[in-house]
Amino acid sequence: MTYRPEPAFITLGEGFADPVQAADFPQATLRYRNDRAAESVGLAHLSDADWVKHFGRFEPLTDNLPQPLAQRYHGHQFQVYNPDIGDGRGFLFAQMRDARGRLMDLGTKGSGTTPYSRSGDGRLTLKGGVREIMATEMLEALGVNTSKTFSIIETGESLMRGDEPSPTRSAVMVRLNHGHIRIGTFQRHAYFTDTDRLSALVDYCLKYYYDTEINGSDADRATHFLGLVMERVAVQAAELMAAGFVHGVLNTDNINISGEVFDFGPWRFLPQMDLSFTAAYFDETGLYAFGRQPDALHWNIYQLGGALADICDEQALKDTLAPFPGIYMTALRAKLLTKLGVKPKGDKLDDALLTLVNNFMLKEKFPYERFFFDWFGGGISESRAMMSPEAERYKGYAELMDALKSYAPLNPDALGHAYFQGEAPCTMLIDEVEDIWSHIAENDDWAPLNTKIDAIRQMGDAICSR
Repeated sequence: MTYRPEPAFITLGEGFADPVQAADFPQATLRYRNDRAAESVGLAHLSDADWVKHFGRFEPLTDNLPQPLAQRYHGHQFQVYNPDIGDGRGFLFAQMRDARGRLMDLGTKGSGTTPYSRSGDGRLTLKGGVREIMATEMLEALGVNTSKTFSIIETGESLMRGDEPSPTRSAVMVRLNHGHIRIGTFQRHAYFTDTDRLSALVDYCLKYYYDTEINGSDADRATHFLGLVMERVAVQAAELMAAGFVHGVLNTDNINISGEVFDFGPWRFLPQMDLSFTAAYFDETGLYAFGRQPDALHWNIYQLGGALADICDEQALKDTLAPFPGIYMTALRAKLLTKLGVKPKGDKLDDALLTLVNNFMLKEKFPYERFFFDWFGGGISESRAMMSPEAERYKGYAELMDALKSYAPLNPDALGHAYFQGEAPCTMLIDEVEDIWSHIAENDDWAPLNTKIDAIRQMGDAICSR
């Protein structure tokens, strides 16, 4: 793939971001470079020295943004509106086309203070960066539309944090996204009743993230745009649920209009089926619990509709958002059947199967990934499932087993993959995360992380070989 720079964001003009300087870090030690992601945007050829120069010292890439840009946005945080946020420890560094022709952003986290840092230091802990590697690698392998952790460079500062042993090591991270425009970006311009910039932002997003330019009034374009975002976010909700992933902070400033999962904080993967499972210790009411994520994203999309109300008819916006639940349910059915590796048999039969699966997993508090590993491919995995450590728990559910055995595999050859020859599914539970980090924190041993990334990618190859 050839590097194809396209700094499109600056075509929006003034009022959308502020030029900033990256922090001058005491050191820049390369800890992680995602060559698979780099290849997709024509940057895999960079030497390690050049990589550090661009992604640790932030020397501009050729023909790209001349200076980093801290984007302006507002947002609902736990459904309370906050007008005092924006890119407080990150910025947009570069844009380019990927192998699929999409406009991609390189954005940062932990790159220093900006006008929106408030009392923050603009930094990122190394542990936070390592955790983001693990989250994005696992989500990508599970088929979720996610940002990619592009680079982690240790920066040599000792940070004080209240949620991990301090002082702790620091890092600067670069992520690759299809877009960093957030629902909160629209909310900011609506807050200031800046209809000109709202309209310009709609047109920019239609052109660069939905590859469409339509004629008609501002209202027509904005309504069309809202419908497109609504569809992607409904699918995003289905992907989170199928992956057994709890984002933890589904605030409107953390939801982008391109439908990717990004901006990770206290995330978790389900250890067992539990709709009330939360990722953030501060989510005391369970607002963003696993089972409430679709509702949270639906609510967020309504906030995007509200931000567009100054340039659209309110009833048209409501009508546009009405299909969200149906799109979500259709996508969830498809994602779960794909995760199970079976061919659909028709909506009613498929819903009946998934209801049985859901009820079984809830009642048994069953390990989430274990079930899909044991029964991948449906009936052809019966013997595998009966050799599982959980086999005895299946035997009391004859109706579920009969339903599973009636399903044909999407790809009968998938079970020949080395991943399915193993005894256990690849997981990313909190104990594993902490163990991997302990090797880095105590002995600067990165081998367990690299081994885990290899295992995750092997799983991705196996479940996607259909």
